[in-house]
Amino acid sequence: MRADPPLLEARDISVAFGSFRAVDGASLTIGKGEIIGLIGPNGAGKSTFFNCLAGDRQPASGSIRLRGHDVTRASPEDHARLGLARSWQVPAVFDDMSVRDNVVVGAFLRHKRASDAAAVADRVIAFTGLAPIAQSRSGSLGTPARKRLEIARALATEPEILLLDEALAGLTPTEVRAAIELVRRIHAQGITLVIVEHVMEVILSLADRAVVFNQGRVIAEGKPRDVVQDPGVIEAYLGRSLSRKARA
Repeated sequence: MRADPPLLEARDISVAFGSFRAVDGASLTIGKGEIIGLIGPNGAGKSTFFNCLAGDRQPASGSIRLRGHDVTRASPEDHARLGLARSWQVPAVFDDMSVRDNVVVGAFLRHKRASDAAAVADRVIAFTGLAPIAQSRSGSLGTPARKRLEIARALATEPEILLLDEALAGLTPTEVRAAIELVRRIHAQGITLVIVEHVMEVILSLADRAVVFNQGRVIAEGKPRDVVQDPGVIEAYLGRSLSRKARA
């Protein structure tokens, strides 16, 4: 029986800013249904690599395939049409529009009739818990609600794979628990997830596989609780106290 092809595959990706190699020959294969955590210290290259996966930056070399299509030089719009959606580290919402209208914008990717797009938006709004503020002006929202709204708009595009860029950063412990539960429910809908996150406890609780970047390269990859015991990861990123906590 032949194995299914990867949903998303990046090979030997390199990105340079002048003489600085932000990403240096990094590769990653993502299967349908996985939750992948991309971690590493600031400046490690994970966000630049993430942006290449999303189509928001083109690599200097290497290749990216999404559902079997070469998207190395494709636009973010092409990625979206092929089933990839993303959030941003700093939420980018339409401030002068309502929460509902923001989500309708996402639904228009696949539904050209306004009534159809609105119906999809209403389902997503209910799913993400935004119904009580659906008519609120988006610019009036605080950070947690803006992050959730951006995820809702991405879900309205009906993606197969969702890339989350520090979607849990800056949240209180209570808000983090609620966000983790939302991510789990998204995954239960059959959506593959790639998460960039600084909070290692989040990756430990969510990810099937952690991929660790340092100095533009992948230095470790595997089950999160195995990765945190890797001496190279401890030295580059975690610190020994968190590694002991992960082993406990």
